[in-house]
Amino acid sequence: MTNPAPLASVLFVCVHNAGRSQMAAGFLQHLAGDRVEVRSAGSLPADRVNPAAVEAMAEADIDISGHKPKILTTEAVRASDYVITMGCGDACPVFPGKHYLDWQLDDPAGQGLEAVRPIRDEIRSRVEELVSEIDARTL
Repeated sequence: MTNPAPLASVLFVCVHNAGRSQMAAGFLQHLAGDRVEVRSAGSLPADRVNPAAVEAMAEADIDISGHKPKILTTEAVRASDYVITMGCGDACPVFPGKHYLDWQLDDPAGQGLEAVRPIRDEIRSRVEELVSEIDARTL
């Protein structure tokens, strides 16, 4: 039996693709599984995922330690139904017919675990709302 096609494709974008967008992608993959195709990218990707973000997600039983920051491409935007920006400014290309959301979130770069936890929790809440929205739109 083949898996059904994903209900939607989501791209999370932040500048370095090392914190917020990686945590969001981790939560969406965890919460939606195969129901949603998940991508993340950055306009100026870092060398590695923020260790405090990795540790904060591990506390939520989600492993993003193997994730690698990726460069934002127009192809990734074109292939996504939802494009969720987190402080990437004007670097995100805009295409008609996409659902664009801008999540104003503190940047975890350079922050310790104590500062990253509330950012992680806010991202989880927003991702849960997104999953509900995607599920509702496809009924």
